[in-house]
Amino acid sequence: MKIILAGYNLDSEVIDSLKKNEPDRQDITPETLSAAYARISRDPRPVNELRATARAEVERARRSNQNIIFKMGHHSVAEHAVFNFDLIGLSRLAIEEVEHFRLCSYTEKSQRYITLDGDYVLPEEIKQAGLERIFAETIEAQNRAYRYFYERLREYIFKKYEKQAANPKNHAILDGWAKEDARYVVSLATKGQLGMTVNARNLELMIRRFAAKKNAEIQELVRHLYELAKKVAPSIILFTDPSPYEAEMMDKVGKQALNFISRSKKKEKTKAKPEEIRLIEHTEDGDEFIIAGLLFSTAGMPFKEALKEVKRWSQKKKLELVKRVFEHMEFYDSPPREFELAYLTYELIVSASCFAQLKRHRMMTLLVQPYDPSLGVTVPPSIKEIKEQKKFMEIIRQTEKTWRQLQKKVGPAADYILTNAHRRRVVVKANVRELYHLSRLREDATAQWEIRQVSGEMSAIARKVFPITAALLGGKDAYPALYQKLFGRAPKMLPPALFAE
Repeated sequence: MKIILAGYNLDSEVIDSLKKNEPDRQDITPETLSAAYARISRDPRPVNELRATARAEVERARRSNQNIIFKMGHHSVAEHAVFNFDLIGLSRLAIEEVEHFRLCSYTEKSQRYITLDGDYVLPEEIKQAGLERIFAETIEAQNRAYRYFYERLREYIFKKYEKQAANPKNHAILDGWAKEDARYVVSLATKGQLGMTVNARNLELMIRRFAAKKNAEIQELVRHLYELAKKVAPSIILFTDPSPYEAEMMDKVGKQALNFISRSKKKEKTKAKPEEIRLIEHTEDGDEFIIAGLLFSTAGMPFKEALKEVKRWSQKKKLELVKRVFEHMEFYDSPPREFELAYLTYELIVSASCFAQLKRHRMMTLLVQPYDPSLGVTVPPSIKEIKEQKKFMEIIRQTEKTWRQLQKKVGPAADYILTNAHRRRVVVKANVRELYHLSRLREDATAQWEIRQVSGEMSAIARKVFPITAALLGGKDAYPALYQKLFGRAPKMLPPALFAE
């Protein structure tokens, strides 16, 4: 066996220094890796020799990339070329669009840990419509309210948790709680930043999809992404023009759907309060499907036979087998892939603050509607506790008045003015394995309170329909108690405590 580290990410300033000191070098590009790996299937030479050849013949490597990707259709070779981007000064609304791409990696500026300083994006659509003044006035009102609520909440939280506040090591946590609730009044135009790592295949997809968007901020972003990537890797960023499928398909589907609905749907006389979390569908006999998967993987049985066998078992027998899965599990472990055989589909109504956490779980299926003021807003409990709900709702009413005025002139771009408290409908489809990841992270005491509440209710629903395989769903902090209940003893490793002693 021979294992070689073929390459790794370098800071662009290191690369620029390398180019400056060796200006004649042509091999400072990720294209050589994709070209070398593309040759593995048909060239018997060792991979490190293929890489050396690609570095020595960069133009040939580029032609090879283009032929393999464009003519032969093997787009996967572009996944070996990886880019890192600093995305600075994007609005929260645009960041949601970026992080929709599930096979990329993101680390984002947190509104929970960093005090906001009032910076925001002024959309080009707002400028063109001559609506800068009303937009800016509303943003400033929101930002003043943020600063006011932050100071009030900080004082309240430090007093409420006086014992924990006595230790300076806990101040960052308590301060973060004040920030995360104050941010509910700031807009989706608020500037953020993130680091993004993306391979060339997914970058090309992102560029192509974004090229079909009508949003001016997204159009500016896509120009920068394309120019920067094309400059260093011209042979692997090829299909960047939006196709009619990407540019027009969803609009046409929407128009046709609305046409059908208008013909068949009767007007509702009363409008009931919508459920915030409800189960739409789930795998029938999901526990049995997962257990049958375990038999398939370990007992050498065809799946159909394994499922018949499991259906003959008692609940006690099923639980005993699943306990063997859980027996050595610690709070950081994921259940095996067999737990992907059962799924649940939920419909949620969540705030932008909550969605900012939910969207990070990109392996789940997430379908979203635009933010909709008719769904109301989420008011943090702490705002009610300090008796500032009236002031909070005054900002919301001012925001929605501005939103209605903007919507008449700029359509969807009006959503920039909406706050983190405004809500949207989301459909979430997740298998049980994904739910374990969600619950461990988002039900934990360190998680933001709204996503903790939402993920907790999702787990409670899952435990009702899958009582055996979902038995250990819960946050890291709850894991020892859950394990104790199932096994009568504590797990070997305990999760870290929330507060310092």
